[in-house]
Amino acid sequence: MFHYISGELAQLSLSSAVIDVGGVGYMLTISGNTYEKLCRSSSAKVKLYTYLAVREDGIELFGFESEAEMSTFKMLLGVSGVGPKAAISILSLLTPEKFALAVCTDDKKTISKASGIGPKTAARIILELKDKLAKDTNIDTSLASAVSSGGGSVAPTASGKLTEAQDALMVLGYSRAEAQKVLASLDTQNMNLEDIIKAALKHLMR
Repeated sequence: MFHYISGELAQLSLSSAVIDVGGVGYMLTISGNTYEKLCRSSSAKVKLYTYLAVREDGIELFGFESEAEMSTFKMLLGVSGVGPKAAISILSLLTPEKFALAVCTDDKKTISKASGIGPKTAARIILELKDKLAKDTNIDTSLASAVSSGGGSVAPTASGKLTEAQDALMVLGYSRAEAQKVLASLDTQNMNLEDIIKAALKHLMR
């Protein structure tokens, strides 16, 4: 029904935003990530992508700072046992890129940190979404598994390790500047590619 709503931000809380469009205030349920983006915005005018949830007990409009976050929300709703509240909880903890990484590396521990998400639900999310997310985000699942376990068979030359690590981090959604900064802070001389990526991600996901 709605793809996005654009207008002046009239009210903002940790879980909701009210956008004034021509004198009509639309209240949208938002994630923690969207809240942080709205807090950092220097403009009074904002644009949120939307999803309208229609249930027996009412109608609720959800707002997202990016189409990627909205798409991840819809993807989560397709997982059995995951409703809008649980999906928003996950997106309050993880950006779409970090969620994709957690799924593709079988990181149940990270996903289950979201409020209301237990280990069993996290495992089901990974089972149902891993192949789709790996394809959509171009994450190499064999490399992702190696990153998760801390090992692997990939052994590039020393001169190419940092370049390949940087490329892998950029595929996962980080900017070139972010990748270069974190890699420069690591002592990578005696580390293989998978260890470098794993160490870099620990710093980036803090």
